[in-house]
Parts: sequence; C-alpha cells; structure tokens
Amino acid sequence: MSTAPRKTVEAIRDPYQFHSEDVEEAPQGLFATLRRIGPGMILAASIVGSGELIATTTLGAEVGYVAMWVIVFSCFIKPALQAEIGRYTVATGETGLAAFNLLPGPRLKVNWVVWAWAFMVVMTLFQVGAMFGGVAQVLHILAPQVPINAWVILLLGITLALLLGGGYERIERLATVKVGLFTLLTFLCALLLTRMPQYFSWGMVLEGFQFRLPGDGLTTAVAVFGITGVGASELFMYPYWCVEKGYARYAGKRDGSPAWKRRALGWIRVMNTDIIASMFIYTVATVAFYLLGAGILHPQGLVPAASDMIPVLSNMYTQTLGPWSLWVFYAGAIATLYGTIFAATAAHSRVFADMCHLLGFFNGADYKARLRFRSGFVWFLTVFPAGLFLLVQSPVGMVKIGGVAQALMLPVIAVGALYLRHRRLPKEVRPGLLSTVALWIAAAATCLVMLYYAILVIS
Repeated sequence: MSTAPRKTVEAIRDPYQFHSEDVEEAPQGLFATLRRIGPGMILAASIVGSGELIATTTLGAEVGYVAMWVIVFSCFIKPALQAEIGRYTVATGETGLAAFNLLPGPRLKVNWVVWAWAFMVVMTLFQVGAMFGGVAQVLHILAPQVPINAWVILLLGITLALLLGGGYERIERLATVKVGLFTLLTFLCALLLTRMPQYFSWGMVLEGFQFRLPGDGLTTAVAVFGITGVGASELFMYPYWCVEKGYARYAGKRDGSPAWKRRALGWIRVMNTDIIASMFIYTVATVAFYLLGAGILHPQGLVPAASDMIPVLSNMYTQTLGPWSLWVFYAGAIATLYGTIFAATAAHSRVFADMCHLLGFFNGADYKARLRFRSGFVWFLTVFPAGLFLLVQSPVGMVKIGGVAQALMLPVIAVGALYLRHRRLPKEVRPGLLSTVALWIAAAATCLVMLYYAILVIS
C-alpha cells in the first residue's frame, strides 16, 4: 500500500530543485558507473540524425574524402566544451540557459546569449522540418498512395502524442534503442566498404587529413561542423538532461563540506563517462556515414537533393550490403530521422520553458507551470518545423540552414564555457590542468575555424 503514494510523489517531484532525500554517493567501478549514464544517449539520438544521415553524407558526396578531418575534428573537439558546461550544472544545479545568462554583455530582461540561442533554435527548426520531410519521403516510397504532405501531418500527430506529458525515462529508453540499432548497421556498411577497393582505400582516407577546406562544399562543411558531434544546440541541451537524470540532485546543494565535494566530483566523473560513451557512439556513426557518402556516392556523382534524397542515400546500403538491404535502410532512415525529431523537440521544449522562467513568466519553483510552458513549446516545436517543410520542400537545403546557424553559435558557447570555468565554477570542483588546457584548445580551435570561414566568405 505504500508503493503507489511514493510513485505519485516521485511523478510530481521537481527535478530542477534540490531534495535532501535524493542525495547519494556516486557509483564506483566502470560497470556500476555505466549503469548510471543516460543523458549522452539522448544527446546521441539527437546527434545521429539529420547531421549524419543527410548533411555528413551530402558533404562526402560533394567533395569525396577531402573533408574527412572536419568530421573527426568536429566529433573530438566539442566534448571539452560539453564537459565544462555539464560540470558547472552538476556543481550548481543551474540549467544551461541560466548559466549562460550570467555572461557579461547587453541584456533585455535576459542576456544577449539567451536571445542568440533562441534565434539559433528557430533556424535549426529548418533541420527538424527536413527530418519530417525525410521520414515522409521514406513512408511515401513504402506507401505511394499517401502523399508526402499527408505523412508529415500524421508524423506531427504522433510526435505530439509521444512528447506531451512524456518524462525523462521514456525519452532515454527510446533514444537508447534508436541509437544502438542504426549505428551498428551503418558501421557494418562502412566496414564492408573498406573491403571494396573500387570505392575505398586508406590512401584516400589519409588525403582527407591534409586539413584543407573544400571550395565547392564549403557551406556544407561549415554546416557539418555545426551539426556533427555535439552541435551548438546539443551543448545547450545537455545540462537539462543531466539535471533531469539527477546528477546535480544526487550531489546535493553546495555547502562547502568535504562530503559535498566528494559527491560532486563523483557525479562529475559519472557525467564524464556519459560524455565519453556517447562520443564513441556518435563518432563511429558520423565517420561511417561520411565514408559511405565519400566512397559510394561521390564517385558516381550522386548528391542528395530535394525530391531524390532518400533514393540517392539508399545507395550507401544497397551497394555495400546488397539490394536486399533497401528495406533495412528505409527502416533505419525512419528510426534515425524520427528519433532526432523526438529527442530534439523534447530538449528544446525544456530549454524554451526555462527561458520563460528567466524572463519572469513563472516562478522557478513552480514545476507545474514549467510543465505547462514545456507542453506549449512542444506544440510550437512540432507544428512550426512541419509547416516549414510543407513550404520549402527541400530537406538538404533546410539542414544546411540549421547547420550554419549552429556553427555561428559555437564561438559564443566556447567563450561562455571559458567564462564559467574561470569566473563562476565553485573552486571545490574546478578541473585539473589537463582538462583546463583541453578546454582552452577546444575553445580556441572552434573560434579559429569559424574565423577562417568568415574570412573566406568575405574574400
């Protein structure tokens, strides 16, 4: 008889507030730690989507292996920024947007960075619209009697049904299944590609690490840098999943005691394991997609476009696994693209609701109000991008728009992470020299890449 009331309390408990009964020590040992990861899996579900299946393969199809370094660099450099923002959240319990709201600069009720984030997300809704279109294209191939636009509207209804009222656990479970299945299959295709000399050689791969930006595919390369790995939008998302997973609450409210420091450092270690595990997954998937685009599509002059995107992309599977894999590709494309719609919308609705809290529309301790705002943004974040696709009807172009917007936001996030590390982070949990150097390298490299792109565009 005591079980039902306890579940009710847990169901309405605000994950954004500290609760003394939630405090616990971090797990010890690798396997115990792996059982407590999860935010990175949701992030990987958001990452392994339009950026990989559409933008990454399009870049490979456009320029071949020459931009391989962009893919690897993008996946490896940004987790240092992610770890620093996550460290701040675990130590303070503050959300990502609340943290960036502390940065110096002009304010209109909230910091200019918060407004810049909102503008970026509106641009990334072109990506979400592209994913609605991509899934609808696959479903239209499978059931041509149903128009693409009708499929988009049906997907819109399914998304609303899944997300309205959905909590963290549901999102984590669906994200984990989605990431695991399609990543393994794509890796298998890339592995088979390495045994096909007409499409692949290690010499070609080495040419891709000469650190040259492709002239004809420059815009696509910048979009890919913004999307692949942990994109700008995911860097804002990650702290919210850490909060809802409970890492900050498990550490407890900062009181300066040795016990709090031990717990905080322990849960930061768990978070870092989560980041490394997800980085491994999305790096494997991203590299695999790029190899397939560069190896299969580029030699044949096949570049995904508006109406033929899915048929062109299917060549990556049918020419490595055989014609039988066409249906497997269709299923995987649906899972990959729709999974990203699901994960990205779930995250953005939480961040927009938090922005409304920062603007003073509701009290931060009023969790029911937060949920109401979150549900309202679920409607906006599904209806608006679906409408964008119905108007634009060009998934590849829509992905590039969102990717460039994310890339332009990355230097702001890099500088913000440095500010949080050196000016706001509690001294008890400040990282060591190696992590600090990695953070500075990541921030400097991100800013230099975008500066180089700006110079090329101006010239």
